[in-house]
Amino acid sequence: MKVVHKDSIPLGGFAGLKEHRLIVDNLIGGNNDTWNGIGNFVYLADAYFDPYGETKMHAHKELDVISIMLEGNINHEGSLEHGTSLVTRQVQVQRAGGKGFAHNEINPNPSKNRMLQLWVLPENKGEEVDYKLYDVTQDDLTQIYGGSKNQSDTLDSHTIIEVGRFSKNKTLQKSGEFLAYVSEGDAILNNTIVKDGDLIHGTDLQFTATSDNAQIVIISKNLKDENEKFGYIR
Repeated sequence: MKVVHKDSIPLGGFAGLKEHRLIVDNLIGGNNDTWNGIGNFVYLADAYFDPYGETKMHAHKELDVISIMLEGNINHEGSLEHGTSLVTRQVQVQRAGGKGFAHNEINPNPSKNRMLQLWVLPENKGEEVDYKLYDVTQDDLTQIYGGSKNQSDTLDSHTIIEVGRFSKNKTLQKSGEFLAYVSEGDAILNNTIVKDGDLIHGTDLQFTATSDNAQIVIISKNLKDENEKFGYIR
């Protein structure tokens, strides 16, 4: 098992956003100074907006963009669900598809906030644009991304992303390869003490919250239908 903390990653960013980019996969131009993702997951940044900061309007195409609000809130502008607000413990998922979308995320407050941004490459080019909004539930994992094409609760993919916030002494287990990011509190993960800001790569996750609340984001692969043919799957 490997662990890296966000503070070991230089602070970058653009416009009114500052971020630690923990994963920039070689598939999107990474140069091996971070870990690669798993499945089609290719990017992870732990970010904050400056007071009244914004990303400025910019576009994406053939990319799924996931925003997990950790502290504070943002106002969302753009071609998908313009005028939506994202508050603490909510998740926004946008699929650019073949048409693409443009967006600007804005911190409306005089203080910094905090957000995770994740990117996943779609498995088929030319998908329709789509938008999803989720609430993170207490003491349970909420699947926010991935699943079959035969459902509409989440955007389809063999790459699965789940988010959970757990009370002290609550546990969870998950088999197989995983990437996990602790975004609040402290925990023991596979017999190792981990904390807010730790990114972990391992197999067969066993997690116990050791602080009043511990939040974790888990990325894994579902290859039950691995005989299907996809453009980007690895």
